[in-house]
Amino acid sequence: MTHALALPRRALVASLLAAALPLMAQTATPATDILRVGFMPGPYRDAFRIGIEPQLKRQGYEVQYVEFSQGVQPNDAVERGQIHANIFQHSVYLEASNQRQKFDLVPIVHVPTPPMGLYSKRWKSLAEVPDGATVTVPSDPVNTARALRILEAAGWLTLKPGVDAASVSERDLASNPKKLKIVPLDAAQAPRSLDDADLAAIQGNFAVAYGLKLTESLKLEAMTLPYVNVVAVKRSQQNAKFAKDIVAAYQSPQFQQAFEANPVWKGYRLPDYFKPSSVATAKP
Repeated sequence: MTHALALPRRALVASLLAAALPLMAQTATPATDILRVGFMPGPYRDAFRIGIEPQLKRQGYEVQYVEFSQGVQPNDAVERGQIHANIFQHSVYLEASNQRQKFDLVPIVHVPTPPMGLYSKRWKSLAEVPDGATVTVPSDPVNTARALRILEAAGWLTLKPGVDAASVSERDLASNPKKLKIVPLDAAQAPRSLDDADLAAIQGNFAVAYGLKLTESLKLEAMTLPYVNVVAVKRSQQNAKFAKDIVAAYQSPQFQQAFEANPVWKGYRLPDYFKPSSVATAKP
């Protein structure tokens, strides 16, 4: 016989749950912050996965990787709030993208960057390259300028004084004594052009993604700071916690140790927050 004062079954369950909730709240795992980061093909995702993600996971982040195939896409995704940050570009390209697309993105930290280089399947040295050689270069003006500077450093052409890096093209050549045939094409296609062209000026990330070694380049660019790649976020979020945590992770001794322990990354231009001895040994 049921006691008259006994709680109905549903009321009893509700009472037990109410009593347990405070204890559950004390022992529950904190909510995970999802961090979506965009990449183009290349080494930046691997460096992030190995040296940055473990630090962020310890702080409660879940990192989601988003891959893109064209240069404007990662910036558009950050601008629209589809991802929090991207890692694929240098500050000069970022500024040009802001101007052209009316984005408002900012760099928050430099990352180790493989330099652009001249590669060839036909020739083993610069001395072997004949006059009239075909050279493919990235079609976007900022990286066209980088490629032409490498050719200029090789003594094969000269650029007009004061050319604008954001709009330079082969029309800005002051001289071309080697009679090079300059062929612009999408930067991601540059490695494949090695089957047809004498030379290709290939951005470091695409060279690495294609399996080329920096040491195989006939000539690497003397990479200066504006062309060292960055982590980019929306200006309104540059002081957000996730942005500060990314910066701290890149600038940590743990990241430097993880990066320098991998021989695949030898030859990269390292950011200034790396130890001076490391920067000195990593210059191309």
